[in-house]
Amino acid sequence: MKLSNRLFVLLVSGALPAVSIFAENPRITGTIADANSGRLLPARVYIRSTEGVWFFPKSTVPDGSAIEYRRQVGTNSVEMHTTLSAHPFTVELPPGRYVFRAEHGKEFFPTEQTVTVENVPVRVELKLKRWINMMERGWFSGDTHSHRALKEMTNALLAEDLNIAFPISHWVAVAEASPTKANKVTGPVPRGELLTIDPAHLLYPLNTEYEIVNTRGRPHTLGAFLVIGHKTPLEDGLPPVAPVLAQARREGALIDLEKHSWPWSIAMAAVLKVDLFELANNHVWRTEFGFPQWTLSTAGKYMNLEMDAQGFTEWGWIDFGFQTYYALLNCGFPARPTGGTAAGVHPVPLGFGRVYVRQPDGFSYDKWLAALKAGHSFVTTGPMLFVQVNGQEPGNTLRLDPAARTVQVTGSVESAAPLERIEVIVNGRVVKSLEPANKARDGGAFENLISESIPVEGSSWVAVRAFEENGGRRNHFAHSSPVFIEIPGRPLRPRREEIDYLIQRVEEEIARNQTILSSAALNEYRQALAVYRDIAHLVQ
Repeated sequence: MKLSNRLFVLLVSGALPAVSIFAENPRITGTIADANSGRLLPARVYIRSTEGVWFFPKSTVPDGSAIEYRRQVGTNSVEMHTTLSAHPFTVELPPGRYVFRAEHGKEFFPTEQTVTVENVPVRVELKLKRWINMMERGWFSGDTHSHRALKEMTNALLAEDLNIAFPISHWVAVAEASPTKANKVTGPVPRGELLTIDPAHLLYPLNTEYEIVNTRGRPHTLGAFLVIGHKTPLEDGLPPVAPVLAQARREGALIDLEKHSWPWSIAMAAVLKVDLFELANNHVWRTEFGFPQWTLSTAGKYMNLEMDAQGFTEWGWIDFGFQTYYALLNCGFPARPTGGTAAGVHPVPLGFGRVYVRQPDGFSYDKWLAALKAGHSFVTTGPMLFVQVNGQEPGNTLRLDPAARTVQVTGSVESAAPLERIEVIVNGRVVKSLEPANKARDGGAFENLISESIPVEGSSWVAVRAFEENGGRRNHFAHSSPVFIEIPGRPLRPRREEIDYLIQRVEEEIARNQTILSSAALNEYRQALAVYRDIAHLVQ
């Protein structure tokens, strides 16, 4: 690049010194490209001045797209970005200093450049370097909870390097109201047909969220769950939930328990026998955790969750979800983990928390959904997690001889940033905490190998979770789906504190809804309570 005496450019990446741009017409043009191939990439872009003002670029070509996303909760939970198609972009900036940041999903390192602008046009080149290629390894990513408008989804899906998403077509907030008649989602209702962007990027557009916050004409929250992948619109309101469950099962849809602490979540886990549990849910954001007080009173005391003066810390909230999931697994409800962001509602990008599903024979919608339901997967907000138990993939069941006392957990964790810890979980307890070696790989990523003999006392489930270093209290993590272990004569049981907590949650909901819900709805809660009490009788 040849500079005139009126233009001096310094582009900053990492710790390099800043470069200044002096200009007459402060118009910026730029590109985002693969650092190795030079191919232009779709991406999510942030542009912020040193004074804290956000700017939003446009595409420079007629068939390009640039979609602004502006969401904020409180002072610090801020998500201000533009998702761009794989074309050059432009933005007009007043004189000043700016940070440009580009991201393309989880498999490329983010990149940043700092630019100072004064008076002449400037060109910025943002180069993204891939650190892992999950599709080459037979893993395909999805976000099972999205509120982005369907017309935005092609742009966002490609920018976020996400293989599949399930945008909500129907969203109902009133008890007993039909999703088709009380739909909060505006616009045409899509058909229950797969939309193919290209062979590696798919959308399934007919998905419903029941988020009941108004009951019998007044504010009264029951909770939320998702029905993803149904074939025809759901007409039934709820509660009771039995008619919705019946249609979902007929049409091959999955039930996703989108947050663990809604008032009805524990009862729904037993009544619906949910398929999916969002370990990375829509309160887990790229930006600062924003809901420390939400459902604080529902936390189990036995969980010893991390809290501060505001309420839940981010880790306390994540741990709350983990421990609730573990209690349900211990009761014999084998929901598989998933990731859902509710992007479109909260300050979070599509796919920030996502689920990777293993499809070694190639990517297809039906096989991906079946593998998700089977639990051949892991959830992540950062690291990539590859584990087996006695050679069995996550989601599988391992049948052992009654004399068995150990299993072998093997695999690896790969990450763009160093890990802080790796933990092996058996029946909800950390039985092994590993200090990561953080072996540097060519290209700048890190690898940690796992090979551990783990004790098991009977029928069990085994999972692995990993956390990046979090000096800033960000908790980027990965969590595998469990491998289930069956040992004759030694059944899996919850701990007493777990089953007592689950029973208490359902009893509280029955009492709270006694004069509000119909007898049919209350009977479903009572059914759930009977299930948990039967389990409690088996606990020593």
